[in-house]
Amino acid sequence: MGATIFRFMVATSPRDISDARAAAQCVVETHRRLAKWLRVGLTLAEVDSFCVEVFQELKCESAFKGYKVRGHPPFKSHTCLSLNDMVVHGEHDSVVEPLKEGDLLALDIGVKHRGFIGDAAWTYSIGSATEMGLRLQKCGRESLRRGIAAIRPGRPLIEWAKAVQGYVEKESGFYLVRGLGGHGIGRSLHESPYISNTAPTYPGEWNEAWKTFEPGMLLAVEPMISLGTNEVRSNGSAWPIYTADGSLSVHYEADVMVTANGCEDLTAGMSDLPDVVGCKN
Repeated sequence: MGATIFRFMVATSPRDISDARAAAQCVVETHRRLAKWLRVGLTLAEVDSFCVEVFQELKCESAFKGYKVRGHPPFKSHTCLSLNDMVVHGEHDSVVEPLKEGDLLALDIGVKHRGFIGDAAWTYSIGSATEMGLRLQKCGRESLRRGIAAIRPGRPLIEWAKAVQGYVEKESGFYLVRGLGGHGIGRSLHESPYISNTAPTYPGEWNEAWKTFEPGMLLAVEPMISLGTNEVRSNGSAWPIYTADGSLSVHYEADVMVTANGCEDLTAGMSDLPDVVGCKN
């Protein structure tokens, strides 16, 4: 049998690179506006509607609304709104109660703009932060930074996982959720390769682990970190994925483009976003 061929998006032309950057910046700007607007008392439905208004102003559209995966109904929301023990894929009606003080809200924003996808997530403490919430947020931000720093052309994809897993699980004592990870992006939301946040432990667990980073690769890299477990659960075919033990979770995601000398973080502006939003003056 021949070797498996992995196809992925490569941005090489100046126009493709410009368009990929522009799509990523739509996501960054949406997060900037959210960070100034989020507060206690809002509902997830109101947050989702706010994002739609921003998308319209920025001349982009949701990459998530109506998204289909076999075994699941079409995704109902324009953004992923994951609260507290939700790891990812929360919808606007997953929780109907308004946001309360100390909630952890992970907002994953995905857009289509100028033919390219922008897809990045950040986790916010609402109103104020708990000590454990802040520790998780710090871990999420730093794991993303370390993982991006490990991306180099010609190096295997597993270098990302080693950097992230070493920091999250060995240094920080938290858990990376298994079975969820990053992915290639470009003109469609999910492309090859899959980017695991943890190193494989048995043959065939992550076939792309030793594939190398190549200049022009467009990737969405995303640690998903839990306070108490690496396992998840879901309610049948419903979209939200929860930590199996009900413990808190955070989600951080950036868009990067591999370059000849390392990589460019297309969503670098998100590193300036606050941890806590909607603080009372």
